[in-house]
Amino acid sequence: MNIAITAGLQLMPPGFSAGLAAWSRVNGLSGEPTWAGAANAAIVPADQDFGACLEIVKQDDVTRIRFTGETPILPGTYLRVSARVKAVAGNLPSVRIAGWAGTAQRQQVTGVPQAAPAVTLKAYGEVVEISAIIAVASRQGVDMGWGMTAALGHMGLDLLGPNGGAVRIENLRIEDITAAFVPAMIDWVDVRDYGAKGDGVTDCRAAFLAADAAAAGGQVLVPEGTYYIASDLTMKEPVRFVGKLRMPRVARLSLRRNFDLPSYADAFGDETEGMKKAVQALLDYSDHNILDLCGRKVDLTEPLVIGDLAPGVTAFSTRRVIANGQIGIVDGPAWATRTVSSAGTYDIADGYVLKNVGQVAAIEVGSLVVGPGVGREIYVRAKDIGAGTLTLSNPLYGGSGTRSYQFVRQRYAFDFSTVPQVDRFYFMNVEFGLDGIANGVMLPPTGHLWSFRDCFFTRPLDRCITSIGDACQGMLVDRCEFMSNDLDLPAQSRTSVCMNINANDAKIRDNRFVRFGHFCVAAGTGNIISGNHWFQGDNSTAYRVAGLVITSRVPQATITGNYIDNATIEWTNEHHPQPVVTTPQAAFGGLTITGNTFLSSSTVANFSWLVIKPYGAGHILSGLTVMGNVFKSVYATIDRVERVDTSFANLDLTRMRNVRFEGNTFHGVRTPTSNPLYISHAQNTAAARWVVPTGGALPFNGQALKVQTVVAEGAITTSTGARNNDLPSIQVRQGTAKDQVYLDFSQPVKGGVGVQVRMDNPG
Repeated sequence: MNIAITAGLQLMPPGFSAGLAAWSRVNGLSGEPTWAGAANAAIVPADQDFGACLEIVKQDDVTRIRFTGETPILPGTYLRVSARVKAVAGNLPSVRIAGWAGTAQRQQVTGVPQAAPAVTLKAYGEVVEISAIIAVASRQGVDMGWGMTAALGHMGLDLLGPNGGAVRIENLRIEDITAAFVPAMIDWVDVRDYGAKGDGVTDCRAAFLAADAAAAGGQVLVPEGTYYIASDLTMKEPVRFVGKLRMPRVARLSLRRNFDLPSYADAFGDETEGMKKAVQALLDYSDHNILDLCGRKVDLTEPLVIGDLAPGVTAFSTRRVIANGQIGIVDGPAWATRTVSSAGTYDIADGYVLKNVGQVAAIEVGSLVVGPGVGREIYVRAKDIGAGTLTLSNPLYGGSGTRSYQFVRQRYAFDFSTVPQVDRFYFMNVEFGLDGIANGVMLPPTGHLWSFRDCFFTRPLDRCITSIGDACQGMLVDRCEFMSNDLDLPAQSRTSVCMNINANDAKIRDNRFVRFGHFCVAAGTGNIISGNHWFQGDNSTAYRVAGLVITSRVPQATITGNYIDNATIEWTNEHHPQPVVTTPQAAFGGLTITGNTFLSSSTVANFSWLVIKPYGAGHILSGLTVMGNVFKSVYATIDRVERVDTSFANLDLTRMRNVRFEGNTFHGVRTPTSNPLYISHAQNTAAARWVVPTGGALPFNGQALKVQTVVAEGAITTSTGARNNDLPSIQVRQGTAKDQVYLDFSQPVKGGVGVQVRMDNPG
C-alpha cells in the first residue's frame, strides 16, 4: 500500500530552492516567521554533493525548520521523513528529524514524541543522512508514534548543540513506507499479486495455489471480483473472501484452515451454493469431520441433493458432522412434490421388487408408494429402467397381482437418496425450519450409524427423517424436538410421519414429538424407544391414532420410560409379504413395554393405548411383556387399555404364550387387565360346580387357557356347615367367550377361593 498512489496524496515537500517562504522557523503553523529573508539562511545553488541546497548558520539553542504544508497522518500508514546534511564551518552541531503533531482541528497533540534521536555531525564535509518513521501506531521501528488523534503533521528537522556552525541541508523527503510494515502488520497476501484475475473467465487456480504457498501461515485475501477455478482447489492457509468464486459442480473447494459455513457462503456469494460446496468438501477429504454452521441460518432455495452436489461419491464411511446452525427454506418451484401413477406387478416370492412397472424412468428413487395392499412408509429404494423394476424398502402385504400405484416424491432439505451408501453421518444442534414447504432429511439406500442429536424439526411438509433403505441401521435420535405441520388438524386427518425405521438397532431417546399422524413407523428389530414424549391429541372428543407403529411381527423392541399422550402403540405385520399364517410357528412376540406413562383425555370409550392389528388370520401372541406402566384417562372413561383391531383378522386366542401383563396402574379404565389374573370368587350358595368369570379382564379379551393356582379363602363347607377338604377339578375355556373357569367339587359346597387364571401358556 502507498497512500501517494492509492489516495492520490502529495507527500514530498518542494525543494528549498523553490523558496524559503514554505519553511517555518517555529512549528510550521500559519502566521509564524519563515526562513524567507532570514540573515542566517541562504540558498546555495550548486553544492558539489547536494546541488541546490539550504545553508543555515546556527544561532539558536534549537534551530527549527518546519514545512508549512500539512502532511496527512492516516491510521495504518507509516511515513519516513529524511534529509541529507553536512557541516561546512564553525562548531559541529547535532541534527534530528522533528515534527509538529496536530489533530483534525489543527490543535497540537500533546504527550507524544515530536522529535527523533539526534545525530552528531563529526567532521566537515561528511554527508550524513538522518531519518525517522512517523505513524499513528507505536510499534517497533516507529520513532514517533502520534496516536489515533493525530491527523496531520508539519515535518522538518532541528539543529541542536553549540551555535555558530554552518550546516548545509539537501531537500527534505517524506515517503510512504507502509509496505515495509505490511507483512508483520496484517499478515496476508493478495491473490491478484500472483496473477489472479477477477473477470469470472480466467482460470485462477494456479494463482490461488501460489498465494497460498506464499502466505506461509498468514492469510490469503480474495479481493472484489469473480474468480473462476476450473478444478479441485485446496487452500492450506486461512482465506478471506471479499470477492467470490465460480467453480464447476464437480470441482471441490477445500478450505483447511477455515472449514465452516460462513467461509463457504462468502466464497460463493450465496448461502445455498456455499452449503452445497461445503457438504461436497465434507464428503471428500479427511482434514475435517465437522462442518460448523457457526450459528448461521442457511436459507435454502432448493433441496441439497447430495449425489448431485458431490458427483462421483458412491460410498462414504468416515464419520461426518453438520452442526450448530439453522436451516431455513425459501419457497419456490424447486420444492414441488411430483406424483407418478403407474401399474406394477407384485410377487410375494420376490417381496422387495415391483415388476413390469410402466413409466419407471419417471419414478424417482425416494418416492413414497401408495396403493392397495401397500403398508405405511414403503419407499422406492432403487430402480432398473431397462428391466422395468423398482426395489422397495419393505414388502407389500396385499399379495401377488398387478395393481395401480401412485409414487409420490416430496422434497427434502438434505436428500441423500442418490448416494448409494453413507455411514456415520451426524446432525448435531441443527434447527430445521421447514415451514410446511420441505421435509427434513432423506437417508441414503444403504448405511448405518446415522445420528440426530439436539436438533429441532419445525413444521415439515410431511416427514422429518425418512429411511428408504437400511441406512437407519443403528440410527441414534437423541434429545430432539419434532413439531408437525398438521398439528391443528384433527388426529384422524393428519398425514405426517415424523420418522420411519426399516433396519435394526435404532435408539430413539429423550425426544419430544408434537401432534404427528404417526411419530414413528418402525420395522426391523432390536429398536430401543425410551424417555420420549409423544402426544397426538387434538381439541375434540374424538378419534385417536397410532403414535408408534411397529410393523415387525417379532420386533425384539423395548419401549420404556416414555410419556405416551393420546396416542396408540399399534403392532402390525403390514410389511410382511404373506400376512396370513402359513406355518404354526408364526407369532407376534418379542416386545417389552415397561415403566411408561400413558395418558388420554376427552377421548372415545373404545380408545386403547396398545392395539395389535394382524393383517392376516392365524396369528398368536408369544412373548409380550407389559409391566409397571401407568394408564390414566381423564375427562372420559375408556373401556380397556389394550385390544385387537380385527379389521383383517383376530388373533388365535387358543394358542397364546408367554404374555406378562402385570404390575400396571389404571385410572379411568373400566376394565383393568392382567395376566396372570387373580380373581377372588365367593360362592354363597352350595354348588358342586362353581363358575368363575374373568369379566373381560384378561388382556386382549383372551380366553381362560390355564389356571395356575386355586387357593381357599377361608373354609369350604357343605350346605350343613361341614368342612370340605376336597380339591376341585378344573375346566378352562368355558362359557360363550371361553373366558370362564369351572371348578368341580365332589359335592355341593360354598365358600371363597382365589383363582389365578392365564390367557396364555407360559414357558
